[in-house]
Amino acid sequence: MKRILCIAFATLFAGAAAAQAPYPARPVTMVVGFAPGGGTDTASRIIAKKLGENLGQSVLVENKPGAGGNIATDLVVKAAPDGYTILLASVGSMAITPHLPPKPPYDPLRDLAPITMAVVFPNVLVIHPSVPANTLAEFVALAKAKPGSLNYGSSGIGNAGHLAGELFRIYAKIDFVHVPYKGGGPATTDLLGGQITAIFATPASVVGHIKAGKLRALASTGAQRSLAMPEVPTIAESGYPGYEATNWYAYVAPVKTPKEILVRLNLALVKSLAAPEVREQLISHGLEPQPGTSEALAKTIEREYATWGRVVKEAKISAN
Repeated sequence: MKRILCIAFATLFAGAAAAQAPYPARPVTMVVGFAPGGGTDTASRIIAKKLGENLGQSVLVENKPGAGGNIATDLVVKAAPDGYTILLASVGSMAITPHLPPKPPYDPLRDLAPITMAVVFPNVLVIHPSVPANTLAEFVALAKAKPGSLNYGSSGIGNAGHLAGELFRIYAKIDFVHVPYKGGGPATTDLLGGQITAIFATPASVVGHIKAGKLRALASTGAQRSLAMPEVPTIAESGYPGYEATNWYAYVAPVKTPKEILVRLNLALVKSLAAPEVREQLISHGLEPQPGTSEALAKTIEREYATWGRVVKEAKISAN
């Protein structure tokens, strides 16, 4: 009887200890809203390994493409708020698509808890080498000479590449047709094959193709030139002053995730993004690490949400 009681107490103690095991006690899933091969996917895989080392658990990247990142965002919103499912969110699903009808089933300001900014970067306008244009001015002249003949791909309706294209269409006053995909990877594949004319792409998804001569870069969308392609001028300095469309990826979790877990994730992610080898890899893909506090990220999301809401309204952009 004494032996049975000892076993029972030992089992009870083990169960209690397991229930109170420090986070994380099992692998963490990092959800990405786009297909493999695009900028979000590239960034997630560079960061995941180091994050796993800093957390002491494996970090698994899970691609859930579709609806400009909305499918993945909604999945994380509905996930258990226990720190084992986090999202590498994009500006599209956090600040743009919520303004497009039909609106997604989540509110990024209400349903997600900010952890840290990950990377900030401009997109780059790249074209197939068969397009007879070596500069942005020549590309615009071609578009005006043949209205409706040029198109551009993006990783989905309402993402940063789409808005960059729409903003450029307005600035340049050209007839430029949008072709949405389920990620930067599929869009880049079709551009390489000549099925589409151009992409406002993440540097991560096209820098290798540019260096190989398979694609031609005309201009970048940020206020400053891309770190990965300093030789490529910005759209603003190419004749369109005031043009700027900056892209970013940030980490968020379900809103009811305990504060202590959010703090643990923030510390581990900030440390991972500051690691020299991670910074070097991200910057080589044109992705500038900008880790910070959850409070700073919350302010950025609120500001971007308001800014892109105005752009969507003024440009009369629709998800249809």
